[in-house]
Amino acid sequence: MSEVLDDPRRIAIAAIVRIDEDGAFANVLLPKILAATSLDRRDRGFVTELVYGSTRMRRKLDHLVDRFLLEPPPPSARAALRIGAHQLLHLDTPPHAAVSATVAASPKRFRSLVNAVLRKVSTAVKEGVTFPSIGIELSYPDWIVDRLGADLGPERAAASMMVMNQAATVHTRSDGYVQDASSQLVAAAVPAQAGDLVLDVCAAPGGKATALASRGARVIAGDQRLARVGLVAANRQRLELDDLHVFQGDACSPPFAPATFDAVLVDAPCSGLGALRRRPDARWRTTPGDVDELSSLQVAMLAAAAPLVKPGGTLVYSVCTLTRAESAGVVAETAPILRALGFVATGMPVGDWEQFGPDTNVLIPGPDADGMALARWART
Repeated sequence: MSEVLDDPRRIAIAAIVRIDEDGAFANVLLPKILAATSLDRRDRGFVTELVYGSTRMRRKLDHLVDRFLLEPPPPSARAALRIGAHQLLHLDTPPHAAVSATVAASPKRFRSLVNAVLRKVSTAVKEGVTFPSIGIELSYPDWIVDRLGADLGPERAAASMMVMNQAATVHTRSDGYVQDASSQLVAAAVPAQAGDLVLDVCAAPGGKATALASRGARVIAGDQRLARVGLVAANRQRLELDDLHVFQGDACSPPFAPATFDAVLVDAPCSGLGALRRRPDARWRTTPGDVDELSSLQVAMLAAAAPLVKPGGTLVYSVCTLTRAESAGVVAETAPILRALGFVATGMPVGDWEQFGPDTNVLIPGPDADGMALARWART
């Protein structure tokens, strides 16, 4: 058992099987697995790269491997072939080391298969590999390639997908909270000052709520699921924020009186197609129907939150996706409701935002930030 727990490649193979066969979430599963090992920091990083990288790039890696297979391999052999091909194609691991170490980490009954295929993959990589489509080369489902291409333009979509294939940069706030730069820009777009009463209706895990509370605002932070409310409460306690208050509630029917808050933030659940580098398996789980279903939910949340803003207050809507349906489309659909309540768009916030339709801004993914969309209004 200790041999398994101390071999990075065996750990990666076991994790990938769990992700593929059991539907485990990579960002939830892997920390638990690593916590049970005695690996040093370097080997933990290697396991993370093997699992995250092979999961992100699985379409590309499977395409490369499958040309040398007569039939689909069993799950553990598939996982071994993926991590081997990932080392050969993306990590510049010396071919002999990549092949021999991966074969040794494979289940014994599949070692001859893994050895034969990875040797052929190594030769193919050395000779140069081309891929028949951008979806295969960048390892995305075709529907995401098509949707982002239509919404962003083909070149910008390809650049965004390339960025989201890279490991995420870690950003730490001055208070020690780890939060992506784009999420920090969303919090900065909420004009909350000391003494203001602010509502964050979809607050978990609490990054934006804690940022607002650290500026002196009294923040009411909610989420629908109790477990996620607990995440906000834990971060409140860790950061010692006395004026951050949490509740469990449905953002489509928030339990507050109209015209109560100086600012309301709706950081809505979304397809996450601007932050895929953080969830390597998300591109394979999300479906076109999810985008349509989520956009309807986002409209309902925004319409329910708007009446809670005081005259003179601010309403902010954000999502970590790049689809127009979940950004400009939601803004357009709620525009009559917001106009009737006296809301006026306030223009582009501070940061590298770009216009993405009437009253909507977008942050294109970059090396230091996820992709986001944002809209902001003041109630007259």
